[in-house]
Amino acid sequence: MKYVIGIDIGTSAVKTILVNEQGEVCGEVSKSYPLIQEKAGYNEQNPEDWVRQTIQALAELVSICQVQVNNIEGISYSGQMHGLVLLDQNQCVLRNAILWNDTRTTSQCRNIEEVFGEQLLEITKNRVLEGFTLPKILWVKEHEPEIFEKAALFLLPKDYVRFRMTGTINSEFSDAAGTLLLHVTRKKWDYDICKRFDIPTEICPPLVESHDCVGTLLPNIAEETGLSKKTKVFAGGADNACGAIGAGILSSGKTLCSIGTSGVILSYEEDKERDFKGKVHFFNHGKKDAFYTMGVTLAAGYSLNWFKETFSQNETFEQLLHGVESVPIGSNGLLYTPYLVGERTQHADSLIRGSFIGMDGSHKKENFVRAVMEGITFSLHESIKLFRKEGKTVDTIISIGGGAKNEIWLQMQADIFKAKVIKLESEQGPAMGAAMLATFGSGWFDSLEQCAEEFIRETSTFYPKESNVERYEALFNIYEEVYFKTKDLNAALAAFRDR
Repeated sequence: MKYVIGIDIGTSAVKTILVNEQGEVCGEVSKSYPLIQEKAGYNEQNPEDWVRQTIQALAELVSICQVQVNNIEGISYSGQMHGLVLLDQNQCVLRNAILWNDTRTTSQCRNIEEVFGEQLLEITKNRVLEGFTLPKILWVKEHEPEIFEKAALFLLPKDYVRFRMTGTINSEFSDAAGTLLLHVTRKKWDYDICKRFDIPTEICPPLVESHDCVGTLLPNIAEETGLSKKTKVFAGGADNACGAIGAGILSSGKTLCSIGTSGVILSYEEDKERDFKGKVHFFNHGKKDAFYTMGVTLAAGYSLNWFKETFSQNETFEQLLHGVESVPIGSNGLLYTPYLVGERTQHADSLIRGSFIGMDGSHKKENFVRAVMEGITFSLHESIKLFRKEGKTVDTIISIGGGAKNEIWLQMQADIFKAKVIKLESEQGPAMGAAMLATFGSGWFDSLEQCAEEFIRETSTFYPKESNVERYEALFNIYEEVYFKTKDLNAALAAFRDR
């Protein structure tokens, strides 16, 4: 039996899975690492934490699975997008990584817009947002010039971990698309963007395809993990691109709902000239010469995790969600907006913050939990609404991540999205997508589509219930108003906080 390993460098933890030739997950190990939040809007991590925890997870995975390591033919990666890792000329990390959900770069975003206007949208296919990598580079250039002067290279999170495991430096198109430095349709760095902001072009790493083999494990990594130093390592992809692969979103007609720390609604695109005018993201897929459109909720699973850690720290998620099935639609008049770290789709707003609306003395914990679940799903529905407005058909949705682990939530998605929602046998998502890239790169299959036919199996389907749909449509209309009615208040509170 042959095996591959998929590694997902997430925001809260690294997940490693061992997958056999039939697509069965034979073992899974996760290791968490801390988030560094020095002040409001700042989100950083120590890249060495990613490396250390990945090595430990792999060592544990090899130990518990007890397979012949020579039969593990390949490793590939999925990773959180946009994060900035800066290296000096000796390839040493210069500072903590600035993450995708960091919102400190508003002034840099406005500067980019002033310099480029609409031209940047034509090149990168995306609006300028705080989460992207270029604004982070400019923030370091402005606020930490001594560090910027030493910067010889930038890498994205998974690319840094892969570098540490192989000694080779690369990025690939699906992750590079989220930097605001890649010409998305031409698939090359746009050095004119660098030059306009006095960024050395050498800072951009070489680009490869997601399924390309970029090396083998370094001897010390092989020894620490228990893997063979002959194990092939493949480039991998951005977490959402890998999530799409792992859910079989490899052709037109299917849409992905993925609820992790963030939440995404993702749809496959073949036409590189499709123009959404920046209303949703347009990125390169992990499948060669393909693309995807995506709407993002910044604090999806993070909202539920925040609630748990703040109010029910000693409970499991299963315990936390116990009782929500008995709470009626609308949580007895309680509404939640998931803007804990700002929002991206459809409101590109770094200052907006979350809220509970309609609290009264009768509300219990289960009302709040259901309200959080409904608020997250409403935010994702805003992306679906945008897709439909642009002429896309959204009637079948593959749900993965935390939102696919609870049947109440899956039915809620079907009712709010007004679409058929499918649960897969494995909701590993990004880690499975990374493993599938390793199988394709290793030559097990002639295409990712062929791999998907073998690996991906549906287990259950949830259909919208008309009576629920009507109630949720009425509640969603109220939800949409909250942003506009609280925007000015949130800006005033942010100004007060920062005085």
